[in-house]
Formats: sequence, structure tokens, C-alpha cells
Amino acid sequence: MSVEVRPIAVTMGEPAGIGGEITLKAWRTRDASGLPPYFVVDDAARLQRIATQLEWDIPVAEIEKPEDAVDTFGNALPVIPLEVSAAVVPGCPQPETSAVVVSSIERAVGYVTGGQAAAIVTNPIQKKALYDCGFQYPGHTEFLATFADSDARPLMMLACEHLRVVPVTVHQPLREAIDSLRSGSIVETVRATVRALRQDFAIDRPHVMIAALNPHAGEEGAMGREEIEIITPAVEELKQAGYSVTGPRPADTLFHDRARTNYDAAVCMYHDQALIPLKTIDFSSGVNITLGLPFVRTSPDHGTALEIAGTGVADESSLVAALKIAARMAGNRTRSRLIFDD
Repeated sequence: MSVEVRPIAVTMGEPAGIGGEITLKAWRTRDASGLPPYFVVDDAARLQRIATQLEWDIPVAEIEKPEDAVDTFGNALPVIPLEVSAAVVPGCPQPETSAVVVSSIERAVGYVTGGQAAAIVTNPIQKKALYDCGFQYPGHTEFLATFADSDARPLMMLACEHLRVVPVTVHQPLREAIDSLRSGSIVETVRATVRALRQDFAIDRPHVMIAALNPHAGEEGAMGREEIEIITPAVEELKQAGYSVTGPRPADTLFHDRARTNYDAAVCMYHDQALIPLKTIDFSSGVNITLGLPFVRTSPDHGTALEIAGTGVADESSLVAALKIAARMAGNRTRSRLIFDD
């Protein structure tokens, strides 16, 4: 029985940033990279201007509905039109474009929840420009969570070919992150990570490594008691519930080549503890994945790069990786159709 090919929905991102450029460059590599079909919810004329100004021979084609992207993709970049009425200057975000940036996200969500798209890949947004116009969410992840019929807390996984990491605390000052660390949040994070490894990565019996917070895992309390009072109780609760976990282990021993062969994902206690090793291993092709949503969402693991917008030098590798991993995840969900009662 043949499986219907559904394209991936790509959002506009910040118009003054590099989103348009990397979207065009990714399409240009479609055959060499083995990219799945995708379409962009964007202003087709804007994208064509970018290609023309940078002297790229990349055709852009407006389509009416997502399913048209599959036939169009081989010959042109498919675009579901969304007009950007304000003039866009590379490197200079402006409040006038904020509404259309949000609309691009909302329409992409509608396509994936309606079954017309397989997944969403979001181009980077400039948060300050959105905040200035009343956007009330810390970022993409929290905004997308409002479309989920669930009380589950959305989580951020960062992934590359050789590593997956999930931070328990994310965008907080380090002092606040440590103060907010709780056994319950560690347990919740591991449960969501295991669920994703099963349904999205097709790993039947995932093993999760749990990082310590303090140097040397606290040295039995001499360098901090968080391991004793917060992390170890969470590990024991998870083990009693049947999860395959190890930890807390000193973070400085978890990410070398041999250590990474012993687990399917590492749960880290704070943002940089997770992102530094991943970006060191693969700075160009890291992917941001949102766990806990009823649809697949990935994103390049970088920002809008306003300082190089309009120059054509932006690296599309992370977007290419985000598209490919989104397609694999969506395929795994479709094939498995399993519900895990954790």
C-alpha cells in the first residue's frame, strides 16, 4: 500500500533576517541533500527579490494548497503566499512585519493539524520585534504550546547526528535555573524525552543519561547537595517506574566519543550544559526540536543573524538538517501509531 507524501510547512521567520536566504539555499541543495518536499508560508515576491538580488537562479512558484508542493518542488520553491506589506531592509527588523510573522506560524500550524502537512520547520524569529508589538510568549516553543490540547510542558531537545540533549531548565539566568530545579521537573523531562525517543526516533528501549549539576557530581555533598536532595531522588523514582536511566553523572565525562555510545539522549540541568557539547560537536547542523506537541516541529539551531542578512553567506546546513529530521520524525509517528502509557 502506498503512503501519501505530505510536504513540510516552513515558516517565514524574521523577514529582515536570514530565513529567506537559507530557505532558498536549502531548496537549491534538494537533490544533493535528499530533502523532503517542503513549502514556505511567505511572500513569494519577497523571496524572488532575494534570489534576484543575490544572483541566484532559483525559481519561486506560488501554490494554492500544501498538496501542490509535492509536484512543484522539483522545479521551483513552492510558496503559499502571505503578503509582507512593509518594505524589508536586511538586518533591520521593524514592528510592521510582526503580524505577518505570527500569521505565518499560525497558518503552518493549521496545515499540520489539518493533516495537509507532515511537520513544521520554523525559521528564526526576532523576539524583540515581536515583543514590541505585544507578543506575549518567550519564543516559538511557548507559542506553539498554545495549539496543543494538553497540559504537558513543551520541552526543547537539541539534536545532531551524534548527540541528543534535553535541558530541564532553559531560558533563565543560571542562578534562577539552579534555584528552580526540582525532582518533579527532572522526572517530567525524562518521561517526555523517552516518549519522544520511542515515537519520533523509533528507539524501542531508550536509555537516558542524567547529568549532575555540580562538579564531580557534588562530591557526596562537599560541592553541593543538589545531587543528593534533588537529582538522585528523581533518578530513583524513574528507575522504580521502569525507565532505563543512569545518573547523576559528572557532566564533564558525558560527551566524549565513547561516552556517547552508552545512551540515546542526555538530560541536562541547565541550558549551556546541554548546548555547549552539542554545538561543539556539530555547530553547523544542530537542530532544535520541540517535545510535547501533538505535531512535529523542528527549527535551525541558530538565530536571525541580522549582521549578515542580505549578503548570501548564511549557512543553510542547520535548516537542511531540520527538514530532514522533521521528515524522519513524522514518518516514524505515522508508521508506529503507538500510544505509550508512561
